[in-house]
Amino acid sequence: MSLSGKGFYIWQIPHCEGGDPTLIAARAASAGLTHVLIKIADAGNAFNIDKNGRDLIPPVVAALHSRGIQAWGWHYVYGYDPVAEARVAVQRTSALQLDGYVIDAEAEYQYSGRAAVAKTFCQQLRAGLGGFPIAISSYRFPAYHTAFPWSVFLEYSDYNCPQVYWEQSHNGADQLKLCYDQFQKFSPIRPIIPTGPAYSNAGWRPAASELTAFMQKALELNMNAVQFFSWDYSTQPSYLDLWNAVANFPWPAAPTADIVLRLPTTWNTHDPNRIIALYQDNAAHVTSASTIVGANAISGWYSDLFTNRLPGAVFQVTGYSGSGNSRHFSWTATSSAGSVRDGNDTLGIRDGKVQYHYTYFTITK
Repeated sequence: MSLSGKGFYIWQIPHCEGGDPTLIAARAASAGLTHVLIKIADAGNAFNIDKNGRDLIPPVVAALHSRGIQAWGWHYVYGYDPVAEARVAVQRTSALQLDGYVIDAEAEYQYSGRAAVAKTFCQQLRAGLGGFPIAISSYRFPAYHTAFPWSVFLEYSDYNCPQVYWEQSHNGADQLKLCYDQFQKFSPIRPIIPTGPAYSNAGWRPAASELTAFMQKALELNMNAVQFFSWDYSTQPSYLDLWNAVANFPWPAAPTADIVLRLPTTWNTHDPNRIIALYQDNAAHVTSASTIVGANAISGWYSDLFTNRLPGAVFQVTGYSGSGNSRHFSWTATSSAGSVRDGNDTLGIRDGKVQYHYTYFTITK
């Protein structure tokens, strides 16, 4: 999944719309949010579990997805037990059917010698998540935190989500530009999706106009998305001006990706319901073994693929072509049960959805 548009972090679900998933999704939609980032773990422990042991996240993810809003998970890591932290990250991200995962690494990684710990964590994380989208969220000015293992975290991440919190100042747009300039000198360079402050601390709080200027600067710097911390604070009565500044900002809509890219990208959700939404109700799905017709039959085919043939697979498009009503793409997949290196598919399109889908691939152990 790619990130574009506006997003908000959720820290504690019960503090957001009273924990009601339907209200959370409705408010996100009315604010024009494209993504919501929910805390899923802290150190090696699952987070947003209530006192009765009930996981509060799945119904929120389902409600957001029903509105077409991405649900990402964020995880504060300490590095004291990187293997355990990676293990819970992989387990939670997979089980919750998230669209992306954010590493929140801060003060505990500011000391020399932490690069090896970061590498252990990131290697374990990538081994478990494959090509799943990962972001690193940390300090806004890397030049001021030289002991932080930037190169390690950036190497294993797809996005860089710096926390551009201009506490005790009122020049957020200027600080975003400085943040951007500093990260251009660090390798590897990843797309920057900055996080702004929508809270108060020690008597300081940003003005709503500062959040607007921050978003305008992000657009000037050709950033695809912005996000803010946090929903818990900014929906309280005394902070509503901050929420409204974000909600009312007209972030331009991202161009809709062609279906030849949307379909295999959606495969990575492993959710037949989300995939079948891209097909006509009477679509035909053709393999060398059989031809099946109808949404229910095609959904069942995908369920078998993800459960039995390629469990936990990560799919990647390797080439595509076509226009009008015909598309062609090649693809690969890796999973615990085998890999595909010769995926070769043709799509027939009607009214923006798949009318027929011919697929060819072989699974090698």
